[in-house]
Amino acid sequence: MTGDYLKYLWIAGMLALLLTACNDDDLKKASSISNTKISLTKDRTLGVELIYSDSAKVKAKGYAPILDKVTPSNGSPYNEMPKGVKIDFIDDNQQSKGSITSDYAINKEGERLTIFKKNVTVVNESITFTTEELTWDENKKSYFSPSGTVRFKDGSILSGAQFTAPQDFSTYTISQPSGQAYLKNGANP
Repeated sequence: MTGDYLKYLWIAGMLALLLTACNDDDLKKASSISNTKISLTKDRTLGVELIYSDSAKVKAKGYAPILDKVTPSNGSPYNEMPKGVKIDFIDDNQQSKGSITSDYAINKEGERLTIFKKNVTVVNESITFTTEELTWDENKKSYFSPSGTVRFKDGSILSGAQFTAPQDFSTYTISQPSGQAYLKNGANP
């Protein structure tokens, strides 16, 4: 019983010591921190259809289940698509010539960058490109990714790092490539 009494007395003493360690200066600092206000507005729109045009021609149409327009008190506004996005690239005849899908996207208006993340897939008439992150730089009119995999229509696969492509995905470069290719029977060496 004496051991339990001493244990409780020791705990009570430690609590008293901790409480006396806080002084008025700490409370003033806490008050000034809590008075600092961070202003952040967020407007949410559901079922958004996006249109991208260049020189009065529609180049892409997109759909996002949720679009959050975020305006921080400091910094540039941005658009966030937390439930993903699907964008169809449109040719001059208003037909789809490819697409990008991702589980998440953020459009940084001031920087003119759109970053697609999580299960990113780009499909066009000649390749399917998959990655976990793809950035579209509107100023440079190009895409880049730290890594990814290109699948060709014949089943060949090419993986690597530092993927870059122009805005229309007509060509691409990829560093440190590795992969597998399929050859047709009867091909001459």
